[in-house]
Amino acid sequence: MSSLLARLRRRLQRRNLDALLVTQPENRRYLSGYRAADHGIGESAGVLLIPAVGKPFLLTDGRYQLQAREEAPEFEVRVYPRGLFPLLRRLFSSLAPRRLAFESHYLLHSVYLNLAKLAAEKGVELVPLTDLVEQLRQVKSAAELALIEEAVRLNEEVFSTVYRQMQPGISEQEVAWLLEETMRRRGAEGPSFPPIVAAGPNGAKPHAVPTSRPIAAGEPVIIDMGLKVDGYCSDMTRTVVLGRPDHRTLELIRLVRRAQLAGQKALRAGVSGSFVDRVARSVIVAAGHGDHFGHSLGHGVGLNVHEGPSLSYRHRKLLRPGMVVTVEPGVYLPGWGGIRLENMAVVTEAGCRVLNRDNTFLDV
Repeated sequence: MSSLLARLRRRLQRRNLDALLVTQPENRRYLSGYRAADHGIGESAGVLLIPAVGKPFLLTDGRYQLQAREEAPEFEVRVYPRGLFPLLRRLFSSLAPRRLAFESHYLLHSVYLNLAKLAAEKGVELVPLTDLVEQLRQVKSAAELALIEEAVRLNEEVFSTVYRQMQPGISEQEVAWLLEETMRRRGAEGPSFPPIVAAGPNGAKPHAVPTSRPIAAGEPVIIDMGLKVDGYCSDMTRTVVLGRPDHRTLELIRLVRRAQLAGQKALRAGVSGSFVDRVARSVIVAAGHGDHFGHSLGHGVGLNVHEGPSLSYRHRKLLRPGMVVTVEPGVYLPGWGGIRLENMAVVTEAGCRVLNRDNTFLDV
């Protein structure tokens, strides 16, 4: 049994839980190695049933049988030809769990109702959990870090390739399409999220959707992009200008860069995410733009592009070595545009190791 499953089982036993039902796709992959993708929350490629003692199960349908057996050798693969719940009924009869944990943050209400009906029939208590596996995922192994670093390297390569092709008049959508096409041509699985390309006034929206608007010379352009390598994500934001930036743009890029550097300097094991957020945010507040920085400083990255821990005022837990987070301050001015800079970093005992090359000032 892998050390990962052993750690999970110790957590189940400490909570007096007899088994865990895993429905969240990234958690399923993390625990089993099974890579099949769900087609939305309503069409699952399978679930894991992990008893606190005994062989764990991967439950799926016939389409995924061979893949599941190849990719999840530690799990007993069971196929459900007539749906998940008839198979769960048989397993509950043989395993006789008294308390079953389930991932309440990733379960359709209709599925829960069926699960609750089955649990009542078999005398099983359902225990909702939200972050049991996610907590394990926050600290990355050496193998995970290697994949994340490769995703960061490839992401920067893609950005540099596309940036050299950008000229005034190209649309936000065209840049986004080029980014995704280049990712796949360079060997990525695909984007870790739809690229954000936001020029001029559109940059005031932190999660702007690329439009057909042409990019004008001299205006700031936020490019937020990421890709996946073997399931692991990268996430990077650069703000560039096609042509010569004006004084205001230069001033704001330098302000956001100072905030980013302050955050990176404050980032280390043993401090809270709220502390790092506060340090970086204070730079922007002191410059009079506190009201123009409305999102948190950063978030964890791994199998999901947004996962724990968070660098925000809400995150009071202490950071640990091996966590991977973004540091992405921004300033957004309605009617004018925005500036955001984002690097990824690994938390260490002595500070942090920034994974991105320091190439923020491409044009300024």
